[in-house]
Amino acid sequence: MKLLQKDYRQVTLDAATRAMLDFAVKMTTTPDRMCAADVQSLRETGFQDEDIIDIAQLAAYFNYSNRLMDSLGVEPDAGMAYSQQAKT
Repeated sequence: MKLLQKDYRQVTLDAATRAMLDFAVKMTTTPDRMCAADVQSLRETGFQDEDIIDIAQLAAYFNYSNRLMDSLGVEPDAGMAYSQQAKT
């Protein structure tokens, strides 16, 4: 689990999970570069349009809530904080 938290690209994942995470990362880091091909890559791994909407909405919600909490200096609950020493 520790490696997955640190960098999912270093873990063996099924194609659909990797495509979903790649989509969420691109949406988070370079949203201006999102295009129809990104959605198509999710479809090609088996996601339906309803799934893709859910993926995009969840990624957007986490981006929003993290930025809001960061901007206000809100600390996450102790159980939710990312830890470099997370147990495997």
